[in-house]
Amino acid sequence: MERRDVQGHYEELAAEYDEHWVYGPDYVPWMSGRIAQALELDPMDRIADVGCGTGLFAREVAKQLKPRHPILCVDPSEAMLRQLGAPPSTFLTPVVASAEDISEGRTALPYEQLDAMWLKESVHHVVEPARALRGLADRLAPGGRLLVVMLPASIRYPLFGAALSRFEELQPDPAVVEGYMRAAGLETGLSYVEHELRIDRDKYFGMVRARYMSLLSAFSDSEIEKGIDEMRVAHPERVLVFPDRFAFVLGRRQGEPA
Repeated sequence: MERRDVQGHYEELAAEYDEHWVYGPDYVPWMSGRIAQALELDPMDRIADVGCGTGLFAREVAKQLKPRHPILCVDPSEAMLRQLGAPPSTFLTPVVASAEDISEGRTALPYEQLDAMWLKESVHHVVEPARALRGLADRLAPGGRLLVVMLPASIRYPLFGAALSRFEELQPDPAVVEGYMRAAGLETGLSYVEHELRIDRDKYFGMVRARYMSLLSAFSDSEIEKGIDEMRVAHPERVLVFPDRFAFVLGRRQGEPA
């Protein structure tokens, strides 16, 4: 297998990212609503989406919430952040930085403290998650909330076998992530949500071919095509139906909001 760097993977995928992640018309509103509900978001909150990509979920949260302070869309990829639009919405502010940049204070934010932040399917890209989550927790105001949205340790996606095995090798355990957040001084909780996906088979094969999941960047073009052949045999149905299950790891900083 050839190994591609994650940064380069997202730079290449940026222009088509939204197309590959909008599974259906209800997916982004559903996930964004779940995030807002879990974080108990208020229009007055100072909010950050860390590892936001193109801002798919931040954009929808802003649409639902109408925040008084722009949501900070934090991502190390300028190409991804350019998809926010030009100029960006008054509800969104791009910040070119990684989770580590924020946690270590290498990148200054417009807000001294944050009332809420989330990381959606980005914690597995963090090299030292315990350290980074501690640093992010330190950026919270009293009563502030930190939410990590991540896939569980195993998934039931209709991928080829080698990709599923690769996922299980790389994916952190949500319970371990909860432990990191607890060690950072947060009151924590772990729950799961599930959404049924229905995707045209050929569209999904195209998503795999475009390496819509970062783990697929570890496979060469020939390995991807071989994998799609395997998927075609395993799934002759025209519409793929499978559960998208997520762990919601929520941490809350002690103290009353100001």
